[in-house]
Amino acid sequence: MNSLRAKLLVATPLLPDPNFHRTVILIIEHNEDGALGIVLNRPRLVGGAEAVPHWGDLLRPPGFLHEGGPVSEGSVIGVALGPDGGADGLAPLFGRVGILDLHRQPDEVPGVEAIRLFAGYAGWTGGQLEGEMAYGSWFILEAEPDDVLTDDPEGLWEHVLARQEGLLGRVADYPEDPSMN
Repeated sequence: MNSLRAKLLVATPLLPDPNFHRTVILIIEHNEDGALGIVLNRPRLVGGAEAVPHWGDLLRPPGFLHEGGPVSEGSVIGVALGPDGGADGLAPLFGRVGILDLHRQPDEVPGVEAIRLFAGYAGWTGGQLEGEMAYGSWFILEAEPDDVLTDDPEGLWEHVLARQEGLLGRVADYPEDPSMN
């Protein structure tokens, strides 16, 4: 099995599950037991500083708490831009992006420049994500730091697809309602 850790799952336009319509998910963990990821493009209208006040000064605009997924929505996951290779309290994911230990104070995790907070996560049991991929529900793409910390999370689905080469890049222009085309 090839792990999809640190990859993006981008919902195909025809994904039938409304929970994941036009979502971009960063996979945090993926192994034989299942997968866990966070939805990057669903900001809530709730300030992230209300959820984790001691990290409020480092929240990346728009500074909202984001819907990370439909599982365990009462939990908060922090993703941060920090030093290459991570730091104590910042588990590296890819490049300078890592998972932040939100129980620590900012001065305990040196080098963190910006963070984004996610309420809940998306989860799959062993083999479930592979089945969805075989069905054609997801595009698997490379993640970039700006995907995680974009100033325009609501435009991320189109942006990530538009930077792809060939026919896949054209999917960014797929209409919301193809019957109206």
